[in-house]
Amino acid sequence: MAISSGPDPRINPFRDDLAATHLRGEVLAAKFVEGTDRQVKVPVTPLLRRPQHDAPVDTELLYGEIFRVYEVRGGYAWGQAAYDDYVGYVPADALASEVLKPGHRVVALRTFIYPRPDLKARPVVALSMNTKVQVTGTDGKWSEIARGGFVFARHLLPLDDVADDFVSVAEKFLGIPYLWGGRSSLGLDCSGLIQMALELGGIPAPRDSDMQEVVLGEALGAGDDIQALQRGDMVFWKGHVGVMLDGEQLLHANAHHMAVAIEPLDEALRRIEMAGGGSVTSIRRMVTSASAARRQ
Repeated sequence: MAISSGPDPRINPFRDDLAATHLRGEVLAAKFVEGTDRQVKVPVTPLLRRPQHDAPVDTELLYGEIFRVYEVRGGYAWGQAAYDDYVGYVPADALASEVLKPGHRVVALRTFIYPRPDLKARPVVALSMNTKVQVTGTDGKWSEIARGGFVFARHLLPLDDVADDFVSVAEKFLGIPYLWGGRSSLGLDCSGLIQMALELGGIPAPRDSDMQEVVLGEALGAGDDIQALQRGDMVFWKGHVGVMLDGEQLLHANAHHMAVAIEPLDEALRRIEMAGGGSVTSIRRMVTSASAARRQ
């Protein structure tokens, strides 16, 4: 979606006829409203560019995420995702009016909700990594969750328990199909992979690669040798991003492999440029206390 000279419509809820109250004075609209929080009650739901079933999918929302609704019409809710501020249309029947406060998230690549604490029971639905749930009780190896059902307890961790190495999280998605707009273990795109991995590492990230390129980490200077990259460095092209596993190997969700794949960075550079994707626009390093000390 093109970025206008005013507020970015991807992350600011405004239309000619309707806008969020907090944007009064920044945008023109016929009506301003406060909005109402609702919660995703299905495993994954698309956030669409238009209120039509065949509209482009800009991103996805996972079970337990909050979506602030400004309008419900024709079976679609127009609003804004609480986690990354993305704006769009969500099927209204994917949202619950009651908002439960989650305390845990799924840390396995994928897990299931069972109707009872029995691994032989037929699962109700599958949940993806970073799905947020409210645990209401325990039964042996199982956690009971609000809205019904049981999840294997070791597949959950408290929200404040984060991964030490976000790259290891990203590696868990190796082989997962590429899906434009996807951000679940069933399929994701390049920026969705980065966002999901960083979230489990306790680092909030915007949704799209151009947004990530602006705010994540620290840009390496023009004099930094591309051959001196390290694990966790993010390599950006126009409309694409990947993360380095080490000084040579790049992990990224891409449409060439139609999957999350590993390939030598040198090969990726040549292939992407030959395919018309241009050259690298920037490399950003997630700064930790250890890496900051090395640079001093």
